[in-house]
Amino acid sequence: MTSPDGATPIREAATVMLVRRAPLEVFMLRRNPSAVWVGGAHLFPGGALDPEDRDPRVAARCIGLDDATASRALGHRHGGLGYWVAAIREAFEEAGVLFARHADGRPLDPTDAVWARLTEHRDARNAGRVGFLDILEAEDLLLTPDALAVTSHWITPPGQARRYDTWFFVAAAPEGHTYEHDDGENTESTWVRPAEAIAAHDRGEIDLILPTRRSLELLDRFASARDALDAVAGGRRGPDGRAAVRREPGGGER
Repeated sequence: MTSPDGATPIREAATVMLVRRAPLEVFMLRRNPSAVWVGGAHLFPGGALDPEDRDPRVAARCIGLDDATASRALGHRHGGLGYWVAAIREAFEEAGVLFARHADGRPLDPTDAVWARLTEHRDARNAGRVGFLDILEAEDLLLTPDALAVTSHWITPPGQARRYDTWFFVAAAPEGHTYEHDDGENTESTWVRPAEAIAAHDRGEIDLILPTRRSLELLDRFASARDALDAVAGGRRGPDGRAAVRREPGGGER
């Protein structure tokens, strides 16, 4: 995707907020301070779409949501499912969380043998030795994109060195998963209450980019993860099948 001025390419991206408990907590990562883009900032797991995220073979391993429905929710003609896949893949790579089931329908159990191998798969994936599809095929897993709900849409304003067209998602944090930073792109990880993260930013203790802060402010409206997820589910689709997002000044919708 190219920006209207033709200068800075706009990369498609996806981010997922993993929430749990009451009071609500969200999982956050601290980006490596040496990173070219937003080095040192606190973010949610996420990143740019890979070509593999729209591979038909990956789409065939998604249950509960197809590309037509996903695309309609985002106002796209096609390719919308790729955003959900990217969010799931990034959560696996950056946090060790995988929204998936066994092909026979069994939930992914962190106590079984497959989970031990997934740790090795994650390391291999982050080292660039294997593709995400390779992992799904090796363990015969199906992704569960319907576990993720859209919350907001942000496009980096013109004039930035890097621009992203990013969809934000929220999901209940599955129990027993790793929840540990990759120690590469991200150097720290934590569970935090949204208000505490906002206050830390206001004190200058952590760095938050605008979409992250606005997302934390959204989560801070809810007493529990269940309340937040129920509210998002209640407004997930409008009459036209699109996700319920609101236009926000400065390059975003919510």
